[in-house]
Amino acid sequence: MESWDKVYIIGIGEDGLAGLTERARSLIENAEILIGENHTLALIPPGNSERIVLGTDPEAAVAKIREAVGKRVVVLAVGDPLFYGVARFLFDRLGQDRFEVIPHVSTMQLAFARVKESWEDAFLTNLAGRDITTVLEQIRVADKVGLFTTEVWTPSAIAKALLESGIDYFTAYVCENLGAPDERVTRCDLAELVGQEFAPLNVMILVRKPAAPDRPTELYGRRLFGNPDEVFLQSKPKWGLLTPAEIRAIVLAELDIGPASIVWDVGAGSGSVAIEAAQLAREGTVYAIEMDPEDHSLILKNAERFGVRNLVAVLGRAPEAWEKLPDPDAVFIGGTGRIVVSLVEGAFARLRSGGRIVTVVSSIDNLADVYRWLHPRVGQVRVRLVQIARGYYQMERMRFQSLNPAFIISAIKRA
Repeated sequence: MESWDKVYIIGIGEDGLAGLTERARSLIENAEILIGENHTLALIPPGNSERIVLGTDPEAAVAKIREAVGKRVVVLAVGDPLFYGVARFLFDRLGQDRFEVIPHVSTMQLAFARVKESWEDAFLTNLAGRDITTVLEQIRVADKVGLFTTEVWTPSAIAKALLESGIDYFTAYVCENLGAPDERVTRCDLAELVGQEFAPLNVMILVRKPAAPDRPTELYGRRLFGNPDEVFLQSKPKWGLLTPAEIRAIVLAELDIGPASIVWDVGAGSGSVAIEAAQLAREGTVYAIEMDPEDHSLILKNAERFGVRNLVAVLGRAPEAWEKLPDPDAVFIGGTGRIVVSLVEGAFARLRSGGRIVTVVSSIDNLADVYRWLHPRVGQVRVRLVQIARGYYQMERMRFQSLNPAFIISAIKRA
């Protein structure tokens, strides 16, 4: 007999009780409270237990579990509750010691088994609550991809988004109602998926076609960072004044941007640093602050060219322009003017503990002023003098053209 001192989270498949172990069936049949989505509850024959639908308000289930002290409670989940399932959410709210998990075969496992592909090296993700654009780069370079689709990101919508991004080199499999009598697997090219409809319960698998490149040739220059200067739109009076690709790559490395970072680019110009930061912080937000209306317009156009949707272009003069922005994890400041020290001071005050501030200056005076202000506050200030010459072929000879020397100053805000 079970002691029922824990809440049981039980994975279930489309075959209902028939596909479960004897212990899992016994727990479900003897439960006083069953919690699950409508679909999972419908897999269990009617009984004496109270049924609570885990719908759009999962906090209601948390409240019910808190109230059900001493009662026999079972939470039902499709497949493996710990694989993009409800278990992690409940652990976060109530503590994992309160639960015991009895997993079933994940629908993702079943899907890969149906198409006869291994999945230990696949990129796997759930599109619930997120946009396909946040994982385009991972899909672009993957050999195999497993996607839990949603009502918004259906196989047709996913295929359309991939094709619009130039990702056309996968064979697609849509696996519907896995484990049920009406199970179906559809294999086709991405273009053939557009416009097709499938059952709501489906998993999508992408398998790269043999010898397909990481990205099509027409996307040359669309790297995560260090893109050639010429791929950015620039205003003619300021042509060549954007942060050069080589400097940009070092700056982004020093900013140490994470997937969900909040980033400020102060004096963003045409937005080259901000756009590449947005590609790195795909689940975060980058604020590109620029006071020139023409450059502000170019930031928006460049963001559209690169397909970044997590960049916010802010028209205004710093520091007033950042007053209502969330505190950043990383700040980049272009230091061409005399007010660079005051900008560093103001941004540093807003920077989160452990965050990084990086500025690029071209004069010894600005270097000395910024270093003199930062050093007593952070202890260690990293300074690099970067001198770069780009080679070009002219008059049957290789020649080199030097870029303006730049000082890169970076520091970490300690607790």
